Amino acid sequence: MVFAVVLAGGVGSRMGNSDTPKQFLKLGKSPIIVHTVEKFYINPKFEKVIILCPEKWVSHTDNLLRKSMGDTDRIAVINGGVTRNDTLYNALNYIDENYGINDDTIIVTHDAVRPFVTHRIIDENIEAAQKYGACDTVIPATDTIVHSTNGEIIASVPNRSELFQGQTPQSFNAKKLKELYERLTQEEKDVMTDACKIFSIKGEDVHLVDGEVFNIKITYPFDLRVAQTMIEGTMADD
Repeated sequence: MVFAVVLAGGVGSRMGNSDTPKQFLKLGKSPIIVHTVEKFYINPKFEKVIILCPEKWVSHTDNLLRKSMGDTDRIAVINGGVTRNDTLYNALNYIDENYGINDDTIIVTHDAVRPFVTHRIIDENIEAAQKYGACDTVIPATDTIVHSTNGEIIASVPNRSELFQGQTPQSFNAKKLKELYERLTQEEKDVMTDACKIFSIKGEDVHLVDGEVFNIKITYPFDLRVAQTMIEGTMADD
């Protein structure tokens, strides 16, 4: 089975709006999260689309998505966790409790505020996770990356040709991810900010899937303005 896991835990602090999490802001005629979830919902390869958000927003999110997509059993909205990886673990437990996790169970995890993910990226994530066990969506770094240990002085300038910018989806064999997560020490969990790093820190390979420059994450007001321009262009093309 293949499951989509949409991470919707943002609170919008960097958007300059403390009342409405950024995933619920309007993009065109619909909230950002609706655009994102639709990309996974219409893909028949997914058994279920699981959305994880703060507890106080679960009911609102569920109502919003059912209003947009109908009263469907292919969508589940559940509580997230304190951290991104805790949230991901909640999704794994939900799948295990309701469907069971076996050697072939795949999860495709994605940011709720990346509404421009393509069907090609999603399909290639599924294929890579099935073949390799773990994959990350990336694009080549276009700017020179400067490494500094103290934020004041350059420590090194890595070779740009070897650097990539991470996006989502990130996709995994669910059984392997759950096993690796449960082997992490508390110290490792405290500094772990990325699911792919769970594999890397345990010596497991993570394969790369080509992303797109327009697969942007809407984090700041400028990002939202860019996204509005993109969605208006799409609507005009239609």
